[in-house]
Parts: sequence; structure tokens; C-alpha cells
Amino acid sequence: MADRDLTSIQEARTLAQRARHAAAPLAELSQAQIDRLVDAMATATTPLAEEFARQAVDETGYGVVADKIQKNLFASVQVYNFIRPMQTVGVVRRDEAKKVVEIADPFGVVAAITPSTNPTSTAIYKILIAIKARCPIVISPHPSATRCVIRVADVMTDAARGAGLPDGAISWMQTITLEGTQELMKHRDVAVILATGGMGLVRAAYSAGKPAYGVGPGNAPCYVDRTADLPKAASDILVGKTFDNGVLCSSPNSVVVDAAVGDRVKQEFVRQGGYFLSAAEAGALAKVLVTPQRLPNPKLVGKSAIYVAQQAGFAVPPETRALIAELDGVGRDYPLSIEKLCPVLSYYTVKDWREGCERCIQILRYGGMGHTMSIHAEDEQIILEFGLKKPAFRIVVNTPTTHGSIGLTTGLDPAMTLGCGGHGGNITSDNLSPKHLLNIKRLAYELRPA
Repeated sequence: MADRDLTSIQEARTLAQRARHAAAPLAELSQAQIDRLVDAMATATTPLAEEFARQAVDETGYGVVADKIQKNLFASVQVYNFIRPMQTVGVVRRDEAKKVVEIADPFGVVAAITPSTNPTSTAIYKILIAIKARCPIVISPHPSATRCVIRVADVMTDAARGAGLPDGAISWMQTITLEGTQELMKHRDVAVILATGGMGLVRAAYSAGKPAYGVGPGNAPCYVDRTADLPKAASDILVGKTFDNGVLCSSPNSVVVDAAVGDRVKQEFVRQGGYFLSAAEAGALAKVLVTPQRLPNPKLVGKSAIYVAQQAGFAVPPETRALIAELDGVGRDYPLSIEKLCPVLSYYTVKDWREGCERCIQILRYGGMGHTMSIHAEDEQIILEFGLKKPAFRIVVNTPTTHGSIGLTTGLDPAMTLGCGGHGGNITSDNLSPKHLLNIKRLAYELRPA
């Protein structure tokens, strides 16, 4: 193990140095040349979306192939179409009235940490936005998703090399250890860190002494108001929860329902494949799903509802899409109120939207501050109140949190890394794009004599 750690550390140093040498020639490329690189990489990855998805599921054991295909295509098509017209080279803005000229300057070498839950789609996305910003990138895959991430990076590098990519501009670690990843993040040639993963990793990124974009847990609550389209609300929540078996950090985790429509909402969930647990079943599930550290059991992450129920010792109907546990509170005394990363929902009934507002805040405070929530309602004033009061920076309306937060079903910037702002201990609340990997120089002409 000591030899493996040393090998990983040396690999991180070598790759960071190679990336630094690639920074200057990459920065000298024109906008047209950068766009050719991005075009070539997106074109090469799109036809391989299914191959990448199958490799990810086979290697990690997480998720659903069909949904991972959609995520890969989201990165190689929708993210690509969003960033393609961006001006990231030279003058990006002129303010004639203020006589200020803004010039894009690449941040520098990016250390990119990719998760096991969304490995291939995150790799596609991070490579595209880094190269679009003229930043060399060094990827450290999650140890349990190394092969599939390397396959993605290899395909994209080959495609970009044919379009003029400088040597060393895209590279990846193959011997993955915690010590090696930490060495990469701390290396003097690394300028910025893109960290997607668990809280331990994100904290390590922020303590590396570098600018870092880190993303923590989601634990997204979904409020269903008495004015909501109830069949659609239940459908949206189940679609979001079951997408890739719930591994996205913005996946729904709790349902908060206005008591005035409580019975009808329950009926809709049951009709659409939700299974409400008995108290005994909920207790058995909590024992196998939630670790003593109040984290989801990795052996159940990304598994189907039927499989999770089997592991908890009870059977559910074959059409079951999600397990639903009715809870009275949030916190350590209610283990199933955590972020669950599988098709399990906690369920709360509240007397009105004001009480629902408070319950959603409690849920966000228990592991999802600044991330995502949804509101299902037709009353615009209530929707606005949730927007004004909730400590979440993506409050999606009448759409699944999973799809809405990343910009698949909403007008948000399409992204696989979602900032949680000050509430979540992050430096930004944005969906990350190439603009977050650029510094802006400003030429400022005199307007008033000194």
C-alpha cells in the first residue's frame, strides 16, 4: 500500500507538471481553434453514450444504463450546445459608455475530481468546459470508476489531438489513492479544483490552499401545495427519484405535502408505483440503509427500490418504483431524513404552506444547504415565498429536481456541477460553466481627469 501511495503521488506531480507546460500553447489558441477542439470532442463522445453508460454501471454497480445514456448525451449535446457560442478567447465584452474592455484569461491547470455516481457524464462535462476555457485538465477518477472515466478521457483526448490539442492538456491519474488525489489538489502547478463527490473530498479540496469549486450533498425536499397539479407533482417526484436510481445529488429525498390534499397525493403516489412502508418496514430499512455516520450504505446506493427492500428483509409489489417512509421529524432521531441516493423518499404532512416552508428548511439544514428543492403549486405568491425564504439556490417549479436543477427541463445553465453558495460552504451558487474557469482582465480608459 505504501508503494501504491508513492506511485500515485508521483503520478499526480508528473501530470500536473505536464499540464502546466501545456497551459501556454493552449492559451495561445484562437477562438476558432478552441471551438474545433470542443466540436471534435463532443462529436466523438456522443455516439459512444451507451458504451460509456454500460461501462459505468458494470464498474460501479450504480444506477441505470438508460438513464446514464441520457446523462452522457446531456453532457455531450446539451452542455456542448450551451457552451459552443461562448466567447472565451480575447475580447469578450466592450462597454463603450464606461470605456472598459474585458479580456478573457484562462485560470490555469484544473484538477478535476469525478464521482462514482455520475462518472462518465461528469468527465465529459468537465473536460468540455475546461478546454473551452483554455485550461489544461488533470482528472482524478473515483477509485471505483477508474476504467470508465479513463475510457472517456482517452476518446476525448484522441479526438482533440487530431484537432490540434497540445500534449498534456488532458490527462488522468491511473493509480488512484487518497494521498495521490490530495497531492494533485495541492500541487503548485494546479490553479483551480473542480471537486464533485462526498463531503470529505469537498472539504479536502477547500483545504488544499487553492481556489476550489466543491459540491456537497443535496437532500432535496419537494413541497406539494394544495394548488398543485397532483398527478403531475407525484409523477415529477417519482421520475426524479427513480432517474438513475436516485444517485444525482439533486434527486428528490423528501416529500412535504399540504394536509388539505394529503389523501389524494398518497393515492397518486400509490397509483404511480410508490410503496408506503409500515413502521416496522421503515425501521428495518433504516437499519440497513443508514450507517452510524448518517450516510447512505454504499451497497444500496444506486440500486432499485425492489432490491433495497429485499436487502431490508421485506418484499414489495413488482411494480414498485420507490419506497416511501412517513416521518414525524428531521435529524439524527429520524435516520431516513438523510440524503439517500437510492429510490427511497421520506414523507411529511404539514397543515399549510407556511409549515411546509419550515419543514423544507429543516430538511435542507440536515445535509442539503444551498443545493436544490422543488415546489409544486399554481399559486404564484406561494411559489415566490418559497423562492424568497428557502436556503437553496435552485428552487425548481413544477418539474423534477433532478432534471430541473441541471438545466435539462428548465432554463438554468446546463451543468453537472452545481454550486451551493455560502449556505453550502461553496464559493458560488451557480451551475458551473467555462466562465467559472476564466479570469477577466479589464482595460479601463480615463473618463475623468485625476
